[in-house]
Amino acid sequence: MAHILIVEDDPSLGFLLQDSLETAGYQVTLCPDGEAGLSALAQETFDLCVLDVMLPKRDGFSVAEEIRQRNLPVPFMFLTAKALKADRLQGFELGADDYLTKPFGLEELVYRVKAILRRTAPKTTPPDQAKPAATDVISFGTSSLEFKNLLLHVGGQTHTLTDREAELLRLFAQHPHQLLRREEILQRLWQDDGYFVGRSLDVFISRLRKYLQPDSSVKITTVHGRGYKLEVAE
Repeated sequence: MAHILIVEDDPSLGFLLQDSLETAGYQVTLCPDGEAGLSALAQETFDLCVLDVMLPKRDGFSVAEEIRQRNLPVPFMFLTAKALKADRLQGFELGADDYLTKPFGLEELVYRVKAILRRTAPKTTPPDQAKPAATDVISFGTSSLEFKNLLLHVGGQTHTLTDREAELLRLFAQHPHQLLRREEILQRLWQDDGYFVGRSLDVFISRLRKYLQPDSSVKITTVHGRGYKLEVAE
């Protein structure tokens, strides 16, 4: 049973969200403000965090920034009455998996939650098909990715990645020197190639480039109008 954290200050809406998700079969914890949400995240492990943007004490964007700073491996989505394009882009730039604008239908919320959990659920392999642990480490240039542990080793430093960063880097590392089209990446990792998700991809590419900068033998290049390549010096 997936455990979902909802951070919503409207008691009536919070009750409806909690009731709808519990009816759909999820365990739900409801917090009334950003500080309470961060406290819950420090004490328990969640499979998804649903954040209202306009919250007392700590707003949803601030909570999301704290999630990233703490390297918490929890996907999150925003609920908000703020429908401006700039606000939606800010949400995706923070690494949000989805952004739902109020008013919305509860059935749509449950559908989106299911979609996120399906994308981010750990992939299990039957014991008889398990591969040696060494195959969980992918090397490229002088860098290496421990995919299961979400660790990137580059230039004598180790970075803890988010699930999405690790998935994206693994996709590049498994296809060096090959053009990966934007649409292909978006469909593989997000199952969505819409505008706002595309902007989210741009943010993740930028982060990976920053992480890989100390390794001069590796670079992610943009093929304008088509996609990206991971180039590795021989």
